[in-house]
Amino acid sequence: MSDQIKFIVDNLNKEPFRKNYNLITFDSLEPMQLLQVLNDVLAEIDPKQDVDIREEMPEQTAKRMLSLLGILKYKPPGSATDMSTFRQGLVIGSKPVIYPVLHWLLQRTNELKKRAYLARFLIKLEVPSEFLQDETVADTNKQDISAMEEEKDQLIKRVERLKKRVETVQNHQRMLKIARQLRVEKEREEFLAQQKQEQKNQLFHAVQRLQRIQNQLKSMRHAAADAKPESLMKRLEEEIKFNSYMVTEKFPKELENKKKELHFLQKVVSEPAMGQSDLLELESKINEINTQINQLIEKKMIRNEPIEGRLSLYRQQASIISHKKEAKAEELQEAKEKLANLEREVSVKTNQTREFDGTEVLKGDEFKRYVSKLRSKSTIFKKKHQIIAEFKAEFGLLQRTEELLKQRHENIQHQLQTLEEKKGISGYSYTQEELERVSALKSEVDEVKGRTLDDMSEMVKKLNSLVTEKKSALAPVIKELRQLRQKCQELTQECDEKKSQYDSCAAGLESNRSKLEQEVRGLREECLQEESRYHYTNFMIKNLEVQLRRATDEMKAYVSSDQQEKRKAIREQYTKNITEQENLGKKLREKQKAVRESHGPNMKQAKMWRDFEQLMECKKQCFLKQQSQTSIGQVIQEGGEDRLIL
Repeated sequence: MSDQIKFIVDNLNKEPFRKNYNLITFDSLEPMQLLQVLNDVLAEIDPKQDVDIREEMPEQTAKRMLSLLGILKYKPPGSATDMSTFRQGLVIGSKPVIYPVLHWLLQRTNELKKRAYLARFLIKLEVPSEFLQDETVADTNKQDISAMEEEKDQLIKRVERLKKRVETVQNHQRMLKIARQLRVEKEREEFLAQQKQEQKNQLFHAVQRLQRIQNQLKSMRHAAADAKPESLMKRLEEEIKFNSYMVTEKFPKELENKKKELHFLQKVVSEPAMGQSDLLELESKINEINTQINQLIEKKMIRNEPIEGRLSLYRQQASIISHKKEAKAEELQEAKEKLANLEREVSVKTNQTREFDGTEVLKGDEFKRYVSKLRSKSTIFKKKHQIIAEFKAEFGLLQRTEELLKQRHENIQHQLQTLEEKKGISGYSYTQEELERVSALKSEVDEVKGRTLDDMSEMVKKLNSLVTEKKSALAPVIKELRQLRQKCQELTQECDEKKSQYDSCAAGLESNRSKLEQEVRGLREECLQEESRYHYTNFMIKNLEVQLRRATDEMKAYVSSDQQEKRKAIREQYTKNITEQENLGKKLREKQKAVRESHGPNMKQAKMWRDFEQLMECKKQCFLKQQSQTSIGQVIQEGGEDRLIL
């Protein structure tokens, strides 16, 4: 089972699948993922199967896969009674059912591609009964069926003729048996060659893994031999500090900045669109805040407290160091990522080179020898190319000569036909040529019949000798393969032992690292608490100093005999403000009283004015109306003249 899984994983990691699995990840796949892998392999064989199984029902998936496996002639292991178990396992994605199917498909992918392609033309199309009611469709279907039956009959007759022809040969059963054995041995030879190549690949991977582990072990031994436990602990502490800095400081800061940026963007999106007035208002607020900040900075510079100056210097140094630390951490992280990418590219290029020609990348003297070999082959190629060019030129000359001779032959043939027509014997030359050709064919057939038995016996001898040669050639290979398997098992056992040692050592170092991390975390929290307590205490002291200073100044101003100094006291200022506000309130109350008293007469007078205005407007309208009525049909004298108005 393990060899089967290794074969499946190796083939899935190659083109065109490139799944990048290992034995553990492949064995831990869920049933749905395993069914998707099987569907991908079937889609490589038949592109019509390229669907996402999550988008169809399990019964449809099982039916589709079973129909394709039936076309591909897959036979599940077991008896006919196990077919229901096989179908159920295919529906639920059972590993004992899926693994043999994948192994069988990946062994003969190219052959199955051809079979799936031809199946479209060899499978009978089921035409629905409602379409067969149409006469044209029914006639076409009958014609196709009759043509296929005729073709089938012709094939059967041809097979029977070939059987009769073979039965006339002596010992044909023995020859057929030997040919069948030859085909079986060839298939076995191909299988052994494939198995040998797989074993070589596995051995190569095992040797590579062993070399990598040996290099790691050598580097660890070298480091352990050159360094003391104190240096190892120091190195681990440095690595722990770097990792803890990345986890506790750098990554949280970046996360906090991203959260702030996201919150700001969400806030901008949620707010309505701003107009020009809103922008002007924001600009004015920004200018006010900037002026306040400048004033505070000027006040701070005027005070110029020495303690605050020293703290600002320390803060600047701390910020510079933190920036440098972040920059170095980013450079280290980028260097690690670049190194990992380069290692991945080197491994990919090495695997591609190995898959292309089965060899490693040449280095040093081997590459020089390869270049010299290529140069010698290049000179040989140039010579052969020159010879081919000469042959092509000669071929062109001979082809032209052949055309001239054919043209001359046609002219002579035409003249001969005209002479035969004149003599009254047309077709004589053609009949003579046909007789000569038939006699030549008869002699060739007789000669072939005579040589057939000799050729068959000679072929049987060659086949027997070839089988023995292949067996003798494969014997040392099989022996070498057994030795390589034994060596591979020993190397695997040693690798497992080294891995267990490494895991135990890593577990011990990991426990020490976790203890140190807990201690560092506790000390950092204690340091933060003490720092916050220190800042809070300083703030309270400064606040109390400011309040004490203000109280002292107030007492001095209040006790002082100087009236000018007394006026500066806060109590005097508040008393003055209270008096002014009381006087202002008294005036406003008097004004309110006057407004209340005059409100009724004023409203009455305003109403009278509105009535008067309405009365005058009415009189005006009446006057204009009366004037327009009296002026019609009257004689008016103006300027010594009489005028009649109609």
